[in-house]
Amino acid sequence: MRMYKFICICLLAEAKGEVSAAPPAGKTEEPEQEEEEDLAPGEESQTSELSGLFVLKPSSTTATKGKDVTFVAKVDSSTLPRKPVLKWLKGKWLDLGSKAGKHLQFKETYDRNTKIYTYEMSIIKVVDGDAGGYRCEVTSKDKCDSCTFEVTVEAVQEEQQDNILEAFKRSGDAGEDAGDLDFSALLKKREKKQEEVKEEVDVWEILKAAKPCDYEKIAFEYGITDLRGMLKRLKAMKKVEPKKSDAFLRKLDPAYSVDKGKKIQLTVEVANPDVQVKWFKNGQEIKPSAKYLFESVGNKRKLTINKCNLSDDAAYECVVGEEKCFTELFVKEPPITITKLLDDVHTVVGEKVEFEVEVSEEGANVKWMKDGVELNRETAGSKYRFKKDGKRHVLIINEATKEDVGMYHVFTNGGESKAELEVEDKELQVLQSIADLTVKSAEQAVFKCEVSDEKVTGKWFKDGVEVQPSDRIKITHIGRTHKLTIDEVKPSDAGDYTFVPDGYALSLSAKLNFLEIKIEYVPRQDPPKIHLDTSSTGNKNTITVVAGNKLRFDVEITGEPAPTVSWKRGDDAVVESEGRVRVETRKTLSSFVIEGAEKADEGFYSITVSNPAGDDHADIFVKVVDVPNTPENVKCTSVGEDSATITWDPPAFDGGVPVKGYLMERKKVGSSRWTKLNFDVYESTAYEAKKMIEGVLYEMRVFAVNGIGVSQPSANSKPFMPIAPTGEPTRLVVDDVTDTTCALKWRPPEKIGAGGIDGYIIEYCKEGSDEWVQANEALVEKNQYRVKGLPVGEKMLFRVMAVNIAGRSPPATLTQAVTVREIVERPKIRLPRHLRTKLISLVGEKVNLVIPFQGKPRPVVTWFKDGVPLEDKTVGTRTSDVDSILFIRSAERTHSGKYTLSVQIENMSDSADIHIQIVEKPGPPIKVHIAEVWGFNVALEWNPPKDDGNCEIIGYTIEKADMKTKEWFTVYEHNRRPSCTVSDLIMGNEYSFRVFSENICGLSDEPGVSKNTAVIIKTGLSYNPPPFKEMDINSSPKFTAPLVDRSVIAGYSAAISCAVRGYPKPKIIWMKNNMIIGEDPKYLMQNKQGVLTLNIRKPSRFDGGKYSCRAVNDLGQDEVECKLEVRAVQEKGEEAKK
Repeated sequence: MRMYKFICICLLAEAKGEVSAAPPAGKTEEPEQEEEEDLAPGEESQTSELSGLFVLKPSSTTATKGKDVTFVAKVDSSTLPRKPVLKWLKGKWLDLGSKAGKHLQFKETYDRNTKIYTYEMSIIKVVDGDAGGYRCEVTSKDKCDSCTFEVTVEAVQEEQQDNILEAFKRSGDAGEDAGDLDFSALLKKREKKQEEVKEEVDVWEILKAAKPCDYEKIAFEYGITDLRGMLKRLKAMKKVEPKKSDAFLRKLDPAYSVDKGKKIQLTVEVANPDVQVKWFKNGQEIKPSAKYLFESVGNKRKLTINKCNLSDDAAYECVVGEEKCFTELFVKEPPITITKLLDDVHTVVGEKVEFEVEVSEEGANVKWMKDGVELNRETAGSKYRFKKDGKRHVLIINEATKEDVGMYHVFTNGGESKAELEVEDKELQVLQSIADLTVKSAEQAVFKCEVSDEKVTGKWFKDGVEVQPSDRIKITHIGRTHKLTIDEVKPSDAGDYTFVPDGYALSLSAKLNFLEIKIEYVPRQDPPKIHLDTSSTGNKNTITVVAGNKLRFDVEITGEPAPTVSWKRGDDAVVESEGRVRVETRKTLSSFVIEGAEKADEGFYSITVSNPAGDDHADIFVKVVDVPNTPENVKCTSVGEDSATITWDPPAFDGGVPVKGYLMERKKVGSSRWTKLNFDVYESTAYEAKKMIEGVLYEMRVFAVNGIGVSQPSANSKPFMPIAPTGEPTRLVVDDVTDTTCALKWRPPEKIGAGGIDGYIIEYCKEGSDEWVQANEALVEKNQYRVKGLPVGEKMLFRVMAVNIAGRSPPATLTQAVTVREIVERPKIRLPRHLRTKLISLVGEKVNLVIPFQGKPRPVVTWFKDGVPLEDKTVGTRTSDVDSILFIRSAERTHSGKYTLSVQIENMSDSADIHIQIVEKPGPPIKVHIAEVWGFNVALEWNPPKDDGNCEIIGYTIEKADMKTKEWFTVYEHNRRPSCTVSDLIMGNEYSFRVFSENICGLSDEPGVSKNTAVIIKTGLSYNPPPFKEMDINSSPKFTAPLVDRSVIAGYSAAISCAVRGYPKPKIIWMKNNMIIGEDPKYLMQNKQGVLTLNIRKPSRFDGGKYSCRAVNDLGQDEVECKLEVRAVQEKGEEAKK
């Protein structure tokens, strides 16, 4: 079935000139001609400016079957306003972008430094069907460029014969749902073998008698390899009109094309409006459903296919009784676009990384690449995981390492996105440090610390010696917590203990104090003594605690008998033994405890001990520290092409500990993922963020860091966009100078960028000074400005800067200083060319004359009319610095005359004369009378009109009227003299005459009518005409002018003409190669008074051949013929070689 459809399509395309063989290697068809031929009937070509955009064009190549081949094209985008769009096409119409997959792969890269886009097309495992002509087409707004190249597939001769059916397979590797049929390789190979075809009369007789569905079988059986040549030869041999279908008025087109997801309607027209039709798909009958809708309207039968998918790409047929018509439906898959772009990721070693992208359709295929290397399930291993959830596609890196740093790309057949991955070494954070301990003999001592990574191991040291676990000493590691437990503490256990995490330059230290209790048996009274130990705090009698942590301050007390202890905060005593703030007292130890310290707990505390022997007092300051508040007023102060400068104010409260620095994060507007910009603390309050994309909106936030930890993030900055400043303005020149002003003009910068131009700033300074003064308060949008208020006689320098969101551009400065002084220029009138001759205008029209002049200072302008100063109020004048306008709203004849414009500067002057003539139509001639009548003639005379309309009378128009009918007929036009003789009058009639006068405005509205009439007297003669004999005008058709052989250029409309006569009017039949030309819209047939013309719209090379015209009526027929040759347009390069 597929082979039969191919033959039908070739036959139809051959008749219409739509099938062409692939050009031979080394030759390229003209792109302009191909674009014209691709237009469907009724379409108009949309032309763009053809310009050289390619830096590197793909070249023709010969590929080996089964191997890979890559084509590269480079496009310079430095002069383009937007990103160029490049298409890879095969033949004339097949867009390869929709066929991306395993067989066809596309890649696009961009070099930001050179602004060159590189496009690559790779054909994986070349097959015979890949041979043929290709076209690479790039467009950008109103510019375009294209180039063609050839692919030749090398194959063994025997393999070509065995694999001939490969040309009938679809392109791609997707089986039945793959791309379109491609016969170019088969046609090209057949052309090479055309000389080997041996004509056998018996074979052609068999083909002429066979059905089209048997052509393929017969061709293989008798060894006919040039299938296309066979069909052309067979068509020429038959030389008969195709048999019209009895059941169908209009059949299905040979092929249809539709985008995936769209609907398409197949329509036929049947001869019988009551007949039923059946629709088949790949030989299976189609039943009505929501997918397939059947319509019957009059003679039309329609099949509507909704939401087309790749399974609908098949052969369809419509059956009426025993007759069928076929078509092929091609479903084109639309390009998959990226709706949500990738985000940059900044992470640390060991963290999980996810790159997420959203595409326009579910189930679409995407390609991931890292630094130009493709990532897939076969090559990625366990390092990468690929996740697909509807329209979301995620690339997951389980544990990031330094090797994963790079640029990641995701590609679809309709777009791409990229993001950068930065991986830093992981910084270990101490969540809880170890604290000093004071224990008694036989008690338990526990050192505990907590770090941010639960996988980190470490070692414990005492006085620099590693601690080994034993029955009494235990070392544990649970999650992020590390513990050293010492049971039954001995005096030898006292010392400095240190925990060192493995792999980090970090250590945590604390001291174990052994409290030895001495019992004195000498009964005596000792005054109480407070033994404070605040050495670990670094400040005498000051205790520092982190907000939210527990504070336990143990105070050793001595005295005999045991003293009483009293704690106070200010004047308030602390007596609670339970609760958040409490006091725990033992015989020789008093502990002050605060659970979950708060900022309100900060202050001075006092302890007083007393016994009969005396008392003791000590003051303690409890300082509560916390993480700082958030930084304030985060804002962007300036931007660059890929950078931005961010500033902020320090936090209002530093948490009681000096701020060490700041951490910054950024994200794209609309994204939820923040990217860290630094891992080391940044001390300044201004930061320049880099590696951003120009034209993309970003937000920033800042964290403050002190010795306690990291603050909450600040409020997001206002969105900002990295944009490069514009280049400097160009062609800065001085346009005019007066005593106090200077007018400047300039051109916009050559490099503007994505930010555009908001306006210009103009500055000036005195020569030799560097103090520039801004001349304009608001930005100037125009490319000119007059600086005012300048000192007279000073030499001044001027410069202009362009301003946009990124700031000011480099200045454009005048190379030489300008002296501020009025320049005296002689007055001169520049009279326009059309005013150097007399200006003629009609009455009632507007007169508006603009006469430019020059001169400095501003000249004094005076208007005169006929040598007298102009005082007519109906004539207005208006004068500016450079011209003077004379205007008349409604011209009258009194406004005619000589107008003089005079301009004067001091004792210098100039003048110009303008002659204006206001005219209108003339009056009628006077004294029109008949001077003499003789025979069939009349002598008519008149006098010129009294009113000539203010211009010369150029002639007269004479009309006559029969007094019976009183219908006027023109006798003479443009008669120059005031008299004429009217001849050929009819005997016995009485005539009246009238005359119109004429000037440049036209004929007079009223004529001058003759006062008397002229009577043509009968002479008495009689005439007996012979009887009328009707002539037989019937004749057979005969061509009086034959068709002439022509040679025309392809793409340009042509016409061939001939002339015929015959009665009755003959029927005209136009034929091409002895085939009747029907209602083809490509041809327009005209018949004007026997002159026959055949217009051919934009002929192609396949429209050449023998054209004939046949004229037929009841008495016979006649025929003429000619040859039409269609030549292709030669490119300039080929002409130069010739």
